[in-house]
Amino acid sequence: MQLITVAGSPSVGKTSVILRVAELLRQSGLKVGVAKFDALSTVDDELYAQKGIPVAVGLAGSLCPDHYFVSNVEDCLAWGERQGFDLLISESAGLCNRCSPHIDGVLAICVVDALAGVHTPKKIGPMLRLADLVVITKGDIVSQVEREVFAFHVRLANPGAQALFCNGITGQGATDIVQHIRAAAPTPSLDGSRLRFSMPAAVCPYCVGETAIGETHQRGNVKKMRFADLEAAR
Repeated sequence: MQLITVAGSPSVGKTSVILRVAELLRQSGLKVGVAKFDALSTVDDELYAQKGIPVAVGLAGSLCPDHYFVSNVEDCLAWGERQGFDLLISESAGLCNRCSPHIDGVLAICVVDALAGVHTPKKIGPMLRLADLVVITKGDIVSQVEREVFAFHVRLANPGAQALFCNGITGQGATDIVQHIRAAAPTPSLDGSRLRFSMPAAVCPYCVGETAIGETHQRGNVKKMRFADLEAAR
């Protein structure tokens, strides 16, 4: 079985892209399943069910979706093997730009939105910079020049990845993504595997439920801003 990680910020079109890709993969005879991660709620499982795609849903709740993912992805792989899937697609929650839900040896796809602005790619961390494939959505809404400029900035942020455009509504571009997936290596096990980059730092009082504001309540991994006027006065 192959495991594929698909990640991206909220509402960039991850589910639409996966639905189009899964449709083509199933037409070629592959059995495809999806592990859908989200933060508080999701209706995407209903979209997969409408297309007859088996889906397991995990909601992170109060936890960081990235930490929740890495704690559960092995169980998802075991579920996929029990179901007899040829391909299991892990869809991340709409993640912050610092997240890194990609695994060494597992094809990593980052979905970005062409409407987000040409400087967005350089603002995204390892989720984009360490991906194998960057899929750009909503390119049909912007001009050809804007598409080319956005793709150029994607290549600047991640020179090693191929940038592809995909229309989640029409499915245009999904065939190119399928070719990359078909060429990916299988994932027999995640035992001993490692994330491509460390996850966002945690372990401060607010991570475990603190709500009070003030320095007396700030302990552990706390990072403070620096202000030019105060620096000059020192």
